[in-house]
Amino acid sequence: MGEGVRLDVWLDVACLARTRSQAKELCVAGRVEVNGQRATPHRLVRVGDRLVLSWPGGRQRQLVVRGLASTHIAKARARELYEDVTPPESEAERQRRLLDRLAPPLAPPPGSGRPEKRDRRRLERVRGR
Repeated sequence: MGEGVRLDVWLDVACLARTRSQAKELCVAGRVEVNGQRATPHRLVRVGDRLVLSWPGGRQRQLVVRGLASTHIAKARARELYEDVTPPESEAERQRRLLDRLAPPLAPPPGSGRPEKRDRRRLERVRGR
């Protein structure tokens, strides 16, 4: 096959994750897809691959790999390693994100104790975790 670079290394070098460890955690958590398939940190990325990065709150970023690098480079050059093909955000999505930021979910009343397992899972879903 062709030349490739580990996905977690490429995400770090392309400045899409702060560290290689954080890039690995994104992959392990299932927040990175390569060509429509869930990706592992050791998967090789090649020029032309399509990546989808999912962020908390339902935001997604779609990228096309345009270059490869396995060592750190200047941030301006790192941005040339990919092309952002994410469709523009609609006004409704922008308003929803603004409301989510300004009005976070209500906290349980004081003294109600620790939430049950079902309640904790519901809270995590609402908070986007």
